[in-house]
Amino acid sequence: MTKRNESSGNKVLSPEQGEELLAALKARFEKHMNRHDGLEWADVQAKLEANAEKLWSLYEMERTGGEPDVVGHDQATGEYIFYDCSAESPKGRRSVCYDREALESRKEHKPQNSALDMAAAMGIELLTEEQYRELQKLGKFDTKTSSWVVTPDHIRKLGGALFCDRRYETVFVYHNGAESYYAARGFRGSLRV
Repeated sequence: MTKRNESSGNKVLSPEQGEELLAALKARFEKHMNRHDGLEWADVQAKLEANAEKLWSLYEMERTGGEPDVVGHDQATGEYIFYDCSAESPKGRRSVCYDREALESRKEHKPQNSALDMAAAMGIELLTEEQYRELQKLGKFDTKTSSWVVTPDHIRKLGGALFCDRRYETVFVYHNGAESYYAARGFRGSLRV
């Protein structure tokens, strides 16, 4: 499993875990060039190797079934943008309600965790609706599952939360009570490195 540097609180991978992750990321990068046209793996790898904590977050994305891949490059900041690109919502992140408040509001049959808490622990952000729609331009995702997305405050204050999926060749945005959870609903994350 992952090692934690207790003195500084940093999350650090073993050299073997780092090598294994970089190999998986490189293979995915090369297999799906349409997601990051014009970008070079060597530049991405150099950035990753200089950011151990971000590499740990990518490891967590991979470990939970997210299949992270580069989907963009922010010219202003120089950061590479990773999204979970698994065909379906990541298996290791399903059956979770939306946030801590929703989790605590359940009196019985509580899920193990919430999407926002898991994302924070992993050092990633939930996709916004806009990011989710951008991801769907790169392939067909969530054709059998759905994924929580960042919910606007005015909806969340009323008890709701948003999720998305792809059906009938269309991306749909839906709502549910934030405390709900389903075996086929997880969340997708983003990470900037």
